[in-house]
Amino acid sequence: MNRFVSRRNLLKLGAGAVGTGVVTAGLGSQLVSSPKVLAEKKDISPEQALQELIEGNNRFVKRKRKNPDHYTRLVEVAKSQKPFASILGCADSRVPAEIVFDQGFGDLFVCRVAGNIAIPEEIGSLEFGSLVLGSKVIMVLGHERCGAVDATIKGAQVPGQIASLLEAIKPGIEKAKNLPGDKLENCCKANVLAQVEKLKKSPVISQLIVDKKLVVVGGYYDLDTGRVTMLS
Repeated sequence: MNRFVSRRNLLKLGAGAVGTGVVTAGLGSQLVSSPKVLAEKKDISPEQALQELIEGNNRFVKRKRKNPDHYTRLVEVAKSQKPFASILGCADSRVPAEIVFDQGFGDLFVCRVAGNIAIPEEIGSLEFGSLVLGSKVIMVLGHERCGAVDATIKGAQVPGQIASLLEAIKPGIEKAKNLPGDKLENCCKANVLAQVEKLKKSPVISQLIVDKKLVVVGGYYDLDTGRVTMLS
């Protein structure tokens, strides 16, 4: 057999590379290093998964992101996924979870809805992410100056299905009404904690917690600094 790659095989290789969008400088080193990142996260504990999120956010805040090349990761996870963490976040366009936590394709199982509320569809999705896909941590991620929470506080009269979102936020608002300090901030944080407790009532999620396969926590994102503060 000719020890050199035949022209036909070379053309196949080139076509495959172009088709998957991985013709970039330094491709060889990326393909070697990136799978290691995924492998390291595959069998981590819930506590280690949470720490990975915290460290990723620290990198983001310090502007030292090290997330692997997106095109390489796109190819690696195209056939299957095993996210190490799940995020129930607000639909607010200023809080993109993968960027905030410095993660890439296949790392996070993200559900986003205005007010980061645990409605049945979101709970079902997060049950799937943990029970079937193996996510080790669920973080309810609220944020500073949340418009949905603010509208709930003010008793805004809203059309269509928007009212159902505000209704789901009310339990958290009620718990925060007598707290000292900034009312909106208190309510945003209280809403996060209320949604955490709601998730923990899921039979699927509660059993995974008992089996020490999952932790459910709350986080609060500062729009001005990019910092996520743990609430629970």
